[in-house]
Amino acid sequence: MRFCWQTKSQDEPRFASMKILTVRTVPVVKWSSTHPLNFAPRTPTLFYLVLGLALFGLGEALLIAAAIGVSPWIVLAQGLVNQSDISIGWATFSVSGVVLLLWLPLKQQPGPGTLLNALIIPVMIELCMPLLPKPDALVLQLMEAVMGVLCVGVGSGLYLTARLGPGPRDGLMTGLQQLTGYPVSLVRLFLEVSVVSIGWLLGGTAGIGTLLFAFGIGPSVSASLYAVSVIFSKPTQDQ
Repeated sequence: MRFCWQTKSQDEPRFASMKILTVRTVPVVKWSSTHPLNFAPRTPTLFYLVLGLALFGLGEALLIAAAIGVSPWIVLAQGLVNQSDISIGWATFSVSGVVLLLWLPLKQQPGPGTLLNALIIPVMIELCMPLLPKPDALVLQLMEAVMGVLCVGVGSGLYLTARLGPGPRDGLMTGLQQLTGYPVSLVRLFLEVSVVSIGWLLGGTAGIGTLLFAFGIGPSVSASLYAVSVIFSKPTQDQ
């Protein structure tokens, strides 16, 4: 009896970690909207959407401030800048436009969350960058980059569960997940590695922070979705 009890307790953390890393759907929680095209969401829905996007923008700013490699999509934008005369802003906008076109065969629909994604994240980056530390020591840079990846993951978990339309990158992620049936973490990992590879080939710059983001964002988003579903599991009817 004692041997069996110890074996079960030792296996429980393993089973819990497997659940966290194999999330396959975006959960419906208390603040979730019943329709992604709801342009008059309830206050809690809008609050968690904005909070999630703000954390996402903070995470991107932390990665930039760490100065050891940006997120893969920014690497791709840098590669496009090197191949043309456009600015990094226009390059980022162009990438988002192409990604949105890829939504069509995946049957993804933009919503108010999609529009706010394009607005809040760059505003947060602009507001946070002057306030964030820019350390010279590699250990501190790594810590800041890890915090950035975690912020992006938590922010994604919050704003995706608002169900008001994902951002361009996350819409591509969820669309591919629905098409393939693979876990969110694996789909996101595939996207990030593919994007940073293309960006690097085009002349974009990558570093340790880029690798941390590419390999850490999938588990981070998956863990955030799992935590939100466990803590806020009871849905309510949207207006």
